[in-house]
Amino acid sequence: MNRLGLRARVTAAFAIGALLLAAAMALFSYDLTRRSLLDERERAAIRAANFDAAVVRAGLDTDTPDVAEVLRSLDTGSARRPLLQRDGRWFARTAEIGASSVPPELQRMVRSGEPAVQRIRTDGQPALVVGVPLSPTTSYYELTSLREVEQTFQLVGLTLTAVAIMVAGSGAALGWYATRHSLRPLTAVADAAERIAAGDLSTRLDPATDPDLTRLSTSFNRMVEQLVRHIERDRRFAADVSHELRSPLQTLAAAASVLDRRREHHDERTATAAGLVADEIARFQRLVDDLIELARTEQPVHRERVDVEALARDACRTHGLPDGLVRSAPAGSEWLVDRRRVAQILLNLVENAVRYAGGPVEVRLACDGEGTGIIEVDDDGPGVPEPDREVIFARFVRGRAAHARAGTDGTGLGLALVAEHAAMHGGRATVTDRPEGGARFRVELPGCLP
Repeated sequence: MNRLGLRARVTAAFAIGALLLAAAMALFSYDLTRRSLLDERERAAIRAANFDAAVVRAGLDTDTPDVAEVLRSLDTGSARRPLLQRDGRWFARTAEIGASSVPPELQRMVRSGEPAVQRIRTDGQPALVVGVPLSPTTSYYELTSLREVEQTFQLVGLTLTAVAIMVAGSGAALGWYATRHSLRPLTAVADAAERIAAGDLSTRLDPATDPDLTRLSTSFNRMVEQLVRHIERDRRFAADVSHELRSPLQTLAAAASVLDRRREHHDERTATAAGLVADEIARFQRLVDDLIELARTEQPVHRERVDVEALARDACRTHGLPDGLVRSAPAGSEWLVDRRRVAQILLNLVENAVRYAGGPVEVRLACDGEGTGIIEVDDDGPGVPEPDREVIFARFVRGRAAHARAGTDGTGLGLALVAEHAAMHGGRATVTDRPEGGARFRVELPGCLP
């Protein structure tokens, strides 16, 4: 399971915090509003019931009272419904309510001479029952509908829920905005690190951008400067050593060449030794040349219009191969790249095929339609095993096929140079299987011109 990034976590924290705060405030507001409305409605219902009870008491205080007429004379509107219990009998203005509408406990309290109030549900609707004792044998009840109050509660609840959701969304937006601005310096550091990794060692951070991050910027710049000094020192050391070795190697190569040419004048053991010395000196010379080229890979890329097809043909001719091996897509041979680096890529790929696969069967050049040039060199050799396809581009690493073929001991730097030059262009080098058998080395270089 992938872990959420810092921006996503901070945004989620803001959103959850805002939601919890808004939910707590909404619940508090809802409870306060509910209590306030119910208390107000209860007080109003009690006042109205007491007033109506006084009217009923006055109407019943006659010699021949008409209970039904007394109840009809009450101005209760549609929200209040009167109910009278007298001498064990129940009287109501409508048949909708009766003794079952009044809870027994409330009836007992009123018969004992105590006024009582209770919230109930009748016919699925909320209501408030107010009981007022009129005499030991007479009790007055009034049912007040709370339907409008309940609808008000629902509206308040929906409103508060919508507000809580809006506050949570606002919190998420605020968190995203805050992290975007707070992480901007870290983004600048990441961008600078990417440019440095791509070879732009002149990249630095501006310490004056943010006073709170001056220490980070200064430390980062100091680290880059030390890294550049180390890289430059190592590069200079490798270049100096390689240049110093060239002169004695040339002398040794000349002497070995003389011995090798006069091999027939020596005995068998001396002739064999002379051949081995000549081969090892030649390998040593290739290693020195590759080290010098490797030291030059740190230099900036100098892009120019280059006919890559012509460079591919030159690489083939250098190894005595026909120009017909090169296949180029129409209008896809002119690229905006570093001539020296691309020439080295082609030369090393062709040489790799010659050394370890008997030579290339095809060299293809194309553009992918998005401005990336593609170089593919196919061979029909033993191929590259899956475990070797990543490490084969590392320095001083050779694949298993190189060890399996006699007389093909390379330096282990040819493909490393290919990968280095591709990376300096912002591209990459890979190897896969050729469908017909063998290996297919592929290099992608941004810079293909339309």
